[in-house]
Amino acid sequence: MKSKTILFRDPVVERVCDKFVTRSDVGYAKYGRTLHEERTGGHKDLAGYLNDVQEELMDAILYIQAAKEAHEDMKKQLDADIAIAEANKASFRPPHPSNAAQLDWDDHVAPV
Repeated sequence: MKSKTILFRDPVVERVCDKFVTRSDVGYAKYGRTLHEERTGGHKDLAGYLNDVQEELMDAILYIQAAKEAHEDMKKQLDADIAIAEANKASFRPPHPSNAAQLDWDDHVAPV
């Protein structure tokens, strides 16, 4: 296994690279070979790689659609929550001073 030290100026790029390494480890654990070994060992040809790419992109489109729908659901829920909060705010009336007897004992203590 080859080791390399990389200085990242962008933490987003670093996190993506970390994900590539993790994904490579998962693939190696699952298939027992690297992509390089798969290619040079003749385990998969160009048509096989193109098929893999097509399937992955089709999955990506499905994930994008599901994420868009989840985002829209969240926006609708937030709009509903805001509407309820605004309605509650508009209908709020502070207690009338005649209810002073209902105040807590410390509300009657004069400030020091």
